[in-house]
Amino acid sequence: MEHRMIWHGHAAFQIVTPSLSVLIDPWFEGNPSSRTTHDALDKVDLVLVTHDHGDHVGQAVEICKKTGAHLLGIVETVARLKSLGLPEDQVVNGVGMNIGGTVRFHNLQATMVQAQHSSESGLAVGYILKLEDGTCLYHAGDTGIFSTMEIYGRLYSIDLALLPIGGVFTMDPRQAAMACAMLQCKEVVPMHWGSFPVLEQNSDAFAEQLGIYAAQVRLNSMKPGQTLIMGKQNLDFAARIEE
Repeated sequence: MEHRMIWHGHAAFQIVTPSLSVLIDPWFEGNPSSRTTHDALDKVDLVLVTHDHGDHVGQAVEICKKTGAHLLGIVETVARLKSLGLPEDQVVNGVGMNIGGTVRFHNLQATMVQAQHSSESGLAVGYILKLEDGTCLYHAGDTGIFSTMEIYGRLYSIDLALLPIGGVFTMDPRQAAMACAMLQCKEVVPMHWGSFPVLEQNSDAFAEQLGIYAAQVRLNSMKPGQTLIMGKQNLDFAARIEE
């Protein structure tokens, strides 16, 4: 059962399964890496927000109002988005969730986990997602490295980690490579690079550091707009970039 994951640049991803279309940190307008606009999205079922910064909340409210999608985020950030016009009946649980909690949305299971970063409201978080074919995906959000990542690696069998490598505002390539070792993930997609001049402009340094700290982890170095085809067969995870 193949799933598709499109990288829209920065930390914005779209995961398309046979039954769901899920957006994470949907920053399109103003995102110099995005190859599309939020108006071009025809089907969205769920929007996940990692923290309350403009380059991550993006057009979440507009997308939910346009498509009828539900939104999931930490309680305080959800409250702020409701004050900006997000309909309450389109919020998962009506209020969102908090760190350590797990909710189910149709065939998707989402666990909210910590991130080390600032936020205008609530706390910054990441998500560990279990897709309908059993694939386990970790979107770290904006974060520095933290020791609890090792616990996540023991608690969950992470197939694919989406990790920031840009530095300045998040982990740099060396820290992200060490995070891969702690998470024991099978594969990784670097994100949060190239969007601003102060960030890492490619994933070359990350590839080098990955070879030092976590050589067993397979690197999928995506370009904005590219699609990763992924899925599990007989419990084995495999992914490939669609050219």
